[in-house]
Amino acid sequence: MARDPNHLPRACRPPAIPVRVAEAALEISRTAIEEQLKICGHKKDADVFELFLSQKELTEVIDLSRFKKLKYLWLHHNKLHGITFLTRNYCLAELYLNNNAIFDIEGLHYLPSLHILLLHHNELINLDATVKELKGMLNLKTLTLYQNPLCQYNLYRLYIIYHLPGVELLDRNQVTEKERRSMITLFNHKKAHIVQSIAFRGKVDASWDPRSPFKQKPAQRVPSDFAFANNVDKTMFDDPEDAVFVRSMKRSAMAITSLNWDTVPTREEKYLEEKDTGPAQMLTITLR
Repeated sequence: MARDPNHLPRACRPPAIPVRVAEAALEISRTAIEEQLKICGHKKDADVFELFLSQKELTEVIDLSRFKKLKYLWLHHNKLHGITFLTRNYCLAELYLNNNAIFDIEGLHYLPSLHILLLHHNELINLDATVKELKGMLNLKTLTLYQNPLCQYNLYRLYIIYHLPGVELLDRNQVTEKERRSMITLFNHKKAHIVQSIAFRGKVDASWDPRSPFKQKPAQRVPSDFAFANNVDKTMFDDPEDAVFVRSMKRSAMAITSLNWDTVPTREEKYLEEKDTGPAQMLTITLR
């Protein structure tokens, strides 16, 4: 008498065939979609603008390219592992994929109209692959990636802001101007030096790179006829007054120019015409 495999212990059961499992999962998603269409009363695929498929225990989803005008799709709180069912949904604007088991988002770059994307509480590990997939979404404004393994990377938030400059709300927090300036300094050294050189009128060394080791400047040799303490000339003078004069002439000259108010007539003088109203004179004082 043959035994029923379902009555065997779990460890002794034969492994499930992946193809059959995938087919069964696709059939479950097909049934869920048809039920949703009946609830909404849609008879044509062109009339479908939104699909609510959350909390359906879905592990796979059938191809949704037949819904050409689909704009809103809820798939959160399922058991999805990937996104391969969105290839021709070019009108999709909002996609909710949070609380799944997604480890790869390959295929999202086919969604140029995406405005809101929620991916928190998943299993995304590769930060570079995730950013690469999202780079082409120029309309993406709201993005959530928290509670993913990739969030443990150092400077994760600034890295996302740098590569996705159009995102305005990241992980439920508004992207600030301070963060945008910080990410330029960290990830775009050339642009940071250009900005600094403009701010300081070209006095910033554009060849400086914080990633390169610091180089010690060569020490400048002091002339032998100068002292280290006060740079006083060691030339000897017979008359101390001559030494004071020579030292004073080596100081930097400072010129102060002001209007000579003695040459400017007052209001009463202008009225009585008691003083010649000639051009005002400038007074310059030079100090050392």
